[in-house]
Amino acid sequence: MKIDFVSDVSCPWCAIGLKSLEAALERVGDEVRAELHFQPFELNPKMAPEGQDITEHLSEKYGISPAQIAQNREAIRARGASVGFEFSQGGRSRIYNTFDAHRLLHWAESQGEGRQAALKHALLSAYFTEDQNPSDHALLLSKVAQVGLDVERARAILASDEFTAEVRERQQFYLQQGINSVPAVIINDRHLISGGQPPEVFEQALRQIAAEG
Repeated sequence: MKIDFVSDVSCPWCAIGLKSLEAALERVGDEVRAELHFQPFELNPKMAPEGQDITEHLSEKYGISPAQIAQNREAIRARGASVGFEFSQGGRSRIYNTFDAHRLLHWAESQGEGRQAALKHALLSAYFTEDQNPSDHALLLSKVAQVGLDVERARAILASDEFTAEVRERQQFYLQQGINSVPAVIINDRHLISGGQPPEVFEQALRQIAAEG
Protein backbone atom coordinates (compact mmCIF):
# COMPACT_ATOMS: atom_id res chain seq x y z
CA MET A 1 0.00 0.00 0.00
CA LYS A 2 1.42 3.34 -1.07
CA ILE A 3 0.68 6.26 1.24
CA ASP A 4 1.51 9.85 0.26
CA PHE A 5 1.43 12.18 3.25
CA VAL A 6 1.11 15.72 1.89
CA SER A 7 2.04 18.18 4.62
CA ASP A 8 4.12 21.07 5.94
CA VAL A 9 6.54 21.03 8.88
CA SER A 10 4.82 24.14 10.29
CA CYS A 11 1.34 22.59 10.29
CA PRO A 12 0.16 21.43 13.74
CA TRP A 13 -2.56 19.17 12.37
CA CYS A 14 0.07 17.49 10.18
CA ALA A 15 2.02 16.51 13.31
CA ILE A 16 -1.18 15.15 14.86
CA GLY A 17 -2.25 13.41 11.65
CA LEU A 18 1.13 11.72 11.23
CA LYS A 19 1.11 10.31 14.75
CA SER A 20 -2.49 9.12 14.23
CA LEU A 21 -1.62 7.46 10.93
CA GLU A 22 1.41 5.74 12.45
CA ALA A 23 -0.73 4.51 15.37
CA ALA A 24 -3.21 3.10 12.86
CA LEU A 25 -0.43 1.35 10.94
CA GLU A 26 0.76 -0.24 14.19
CA ARG A 27 -2.78 -1.44 14.94
CA VAL A 28 -3.23 -3.13 11.56
CA GLY A 29 0.21 -4.70 11.87
CA ASP A 30 1.06 -7.32 9.27
CA GLU A 31 -2.34 -7.00 7.60
CA VAL A 32 -1.08 -3.95 5.70
CA ARG A 33 2.36 -3.37 4.24
CA ALA A 34 2.68 0.35 3.67
CA GLU A 35 5.23 2.58 2.01
CA LEU A 36 5.00 6.08 3.46
CA HIS A 37 6.16 9.01 1.30
CA PHE A 38 6.22 12.60 2.52
CA GLN A 39 5.15 15.13 -0.09
CA PRO A 40 5.68 18.91 0.09
CA PHE A 41 3.05 21.53 0.79
CA GLU A 42 3.78 25.07 1.95
CA LEU A 43 1.15 26.76 4.09
CA ASN A 44 2.93 30.08 3.58
CA PRO A 45 5.02 29.96 0.39
CA LYS A 46 5.48 33.74 0.35
CA MET A 47 6.67 33.96 3.96
CA ALA A 48 9.72 36.24 4.35
CA PRO A 49 13.00 34.71 5.58
CA GLU A 50 12.69 36.38 9.00
CA GLY A 51 9.24 34.88 9.53
CA GLN A 52 6.31 36.55 11.28
CA ASP A 53 4.89 36.65 14.79
CA ILE A 54 2.50 33.69 15.02
CA THR A 55 -0.40 35.55 16.67
CA GLU A 56 -0.14 38.39 14.19
CA HIS A 57 0.01 35.93 11.29
CA LEU A 58 -3.01 33.87 12.39
CA SER A 59 -5.04 37.02 13.10
CA GLU A 60 -4.32 38.33 9.60
CA LYS A 61 -4.86 35.01 7.84
CA TYR A 62 -8.02 33.82 9.59
CA GLY A 63 -9.43 36.98 11.16
CA ILE A 64 -9.47 35.52 14.68
CA SER A 65 -8.65 37.15 17.99
CA PRO A 66 -5.65 36.41 20.24
CA ALA A 67 -8.09 34.80 22.71
CA GLN A 68 -9.38 32.45 19.99
CA ILE A 69 -5.81 31.66 18.96
CA ALA A 70 -4.93 30.74 22.55
CA GLN A 71 -8.05 28.57 22.80
CA ASN A 72 -7.20 26.79 19.55
CA ARG A 73 -3.62 26.26 20.74
CA GLU A 74 -4.87 24.51 23.89
CA ALA A 75 -7.17 22.28 21.84
CA ILE A 76 -4.29 21.37 19.53
CA ARG A 77 -1.99 20.65 22.48
CA ALA A 78 -4.60 18.31 23.96
CA ARG A 79 -5.11 16.49 20.65
CA GLY A 80 -1.35 16.18 20.27
CA ALA A 81 -0.98 14.71 23.74
CA SER A 82 -3.70 12.15 22.96
CA VAL A 83 -1.57 10.70 20.13
CA GLY A 84 1.83 11.16 21.77
CA PHE A 85 3.01 14.41 20.20
CA GLU A 86 4.22 17.17 22.51
CA PHE A 87 3.49 20.80 21.67
CA SER A 88 5.55 23.31 23.67
CA GLN A 89 3.79 24.91 26.63
CA GLY A 90 4.40 28.45 25.41
CA GLY A 91 3.41 27.68 21.83
CA ARG A 92 5.36 28.72 18.77
CA SER A 93 6.44 32.34 18.75
CA ARG A 94 6.87 32.78 14.99
CA ILE A 95 5.99 31.13 11.68
CA TYR A 96 8.68 30.66 9.04
CA ASN A 97 9.33 29.76 5.43
CA THR A 98 9.74 25.97 5.09
CA PHE A 99 10.93 25.52 1.50
CA ASP A 100 14.49 24.47 2.36
CA ALA A 101 13.13 21.91 4.82
CA HIS A 102 11.11 20.42 1.96
CA ARG A 103 14.20 20.27 -0.26
CA LEU A 104 16.01 18.24 2.40
CA LEU A 105 13.01 15.96 2.89
CA HIS A 106 12.91 15.36 -0.86
CA TRP A 107 16.59 14.34 -0.77
CA ALA A 108 16.12 12.20 2.35
CA GLU A 109 13.56 10.06 0.54
CA SER A 110 16.38 8.58 -1.56
CA GLN A 111 18.69 7.92 1.38
CA GLY A 112 17.31 4.63 2.62
CA GLU A 113 14.19 3.30 4.28
CA GLY A 114 12.99 5.32 7.21
CA ARG A 115 15.36 8.25 6.73
CA GLN A 116 12.75 10.61 5.31
CA ALA A 117 10.32 9.78 8.12
CA ALA A 118 13.03 10.28 10.74
CA LEU A 119 13.87 13.72 9.36
CA LYS A 120 10.18 14.65 9.14
CA HIS A 121 9.68 13.77 12.81
CA ALA A 122 12.81 15.68 13.79
CA LEU A 123 11.65 18.80 11.94
CA LEU A 124 8.13 18.69 13.36
CA SER A 125 9.55 18.36 16.87
CA ALA A 126 12.07 21.15 16.24
CA TYR A 127 9.30 23.56 15.36
CA PHE A 128 6.43 22.52 17.60
CA THR A 129 8.16 21.08 20.66
CA GLU A 130 11.39 23.10 20.73
CA ASP A 131 10.10 26.33 19.09
CA GLN A 132 13.04 26.33 16.65
CA ASN A 133 13.24 27.99 13.23
CA PRO A 134 12.87 25.39 10.41
CA SER A 135 14.24 27.86 7.85
CA ASP A 136 17.55 28.22 9.75
CA HIS A 137 20.26 26.25 7.98
CA ALA A 138 22.18 25.50 11.18
CA LEU A 139 19.03 24.01 12.71
CA LEU A 140 18.31 21.99 9.56
CA LEU A 141 21.84 20.59 9.51
CA SER A 142 21.66 19.67 13.20
CA LYS A 143 18.50 17.66 12.50
CA VAL A 144 20.13 16.01 9.49
CA ALA A 145 22.98 14.93 11.79
CA GLN A 146 20.53 13.81 14.48
CA VAL A 147 18.88 11.29 12.13
CA GLY A 148 22.17 10.02 10.71
CA LEU A 149 22.08 11.63 7.27
CA ASP A 150 25.13 13.09 5.49
CA VAL A 151 25.61 16.61 6.86
CA GLU A 152 28.06 17.75 4.17
CA ARG A 153 25.74 16.59 1.42
CA ALA A 154 22.86 18.46 3.07
CA ARG A 155 25.04 21.55 3.43
CA ALA A 156 25.78 21.45 -0.32
CA ILE A 157 22.05 21.14 -1.10
CA LEU A 158 21.20 24.15 1.08
CA ALA A 159 23.98 26.22 -0.51
CA SER A 160 22.57 25.57 -3.99
CA ASP A 161 19.16 25.42 -5.64
CA GLU A 162 19.29 21.62 -5.86
CA PHE A 163 15.86 19.93 -5.73
CA THR A 164 14.10 23.30 -6.06
CA ALA A 165 12.49 22.35 -9.37
CA GLU A 166 11.51 18.89 -8.11
CA VAL A 167 9.85 20.24 -4.95
CA ARG A 168 8.04 22.97 -6.89
CA GLU A 169 6.80 20.35 -9.36
CA ARG A 170 5.43 18.12 -6.61
CA GLN A 171 3.77 21.06 -4.89
CA GLN A 172 2.12 22.08 -8.14
CA PHE A 173 0.97 18.52 -8.81
CA TYR A 174 -0.92 18.30 -5.50
CA LEU A 175 -2.40 21.78 -5.88
CA GLN A 176 -3.68 20.75 -9.31
CA GLN A 177 -5.19 17.64 -7.70
CA GLY A 178 -7.26 19.95 -5.51
CA ILE A 179 -5.21 19.67 -2.33
CA ASN A 180 -5.58 23.07 -0.68
CA SER A 181 -5.24 22.12 2.98
CA VAL A 182 -3.09 19.65 4.88
CA PRO A 183 -2.51 17.04 6.03
CA ALA A 184 -3.83 15.18 3.01
CA VAL A 185 -3.28 11.44 3.11
CA ILE A 186 -3.54 9.78 -0.29
CA ILE A 187 -3.62 5.98 -0.39
CA ASN A 188 -2.72 4.11 -3.58
CA ASP A 189 -3.12 7.34 -5.59
CA ARG A 190 -6.92 7.01 -5.23
CA HIS A 191 -8.23 7.41 -1.70
CA LEU A 192 -8.00 10.76 0.10
CA ILE A 193 -8.27 11.26 3.87
CA SER A 194 -8.11 14.93 4.89
CA GLY A 195 -7.11 16.45 8.20
CA GLY A 196 -5.61 15.33 11.49
CA GLN A 197 -8.04 12.45 11.97
CA PRO A 198 -8.05 10.16 15.03
CA PRO A 199 -6.19 6.82 14.69
CA GLU A 200 -9.53 4.97 14.44
CA VAL A 201 -10.44 6.78 11.22
CA PHE A 202 -7.13 5.90 9.57
CA GLU A 203 -7.32 2.31 10.86
CA GLN A 204 -10.80 1.80 9.41
CA ALA A 205 -9.73 3.23 6.06
CA LEU A 206 -6.58 1.10 5.91
CA ARG A 207 -8.51 -2.09 6.67
CA GLN A 208 -11.22 -1.26 4.16
CA ILE A 209 -8.78 -0.45 1.34
CA ALA A 210 -6.72 -3.57 2.10
CA ALA A 211 -9.88 -5.70 1.97
CA GLU A 212 -10.76 -4.25 -1.42
CA GLY A 213 -7.41 -5.50 -2.68
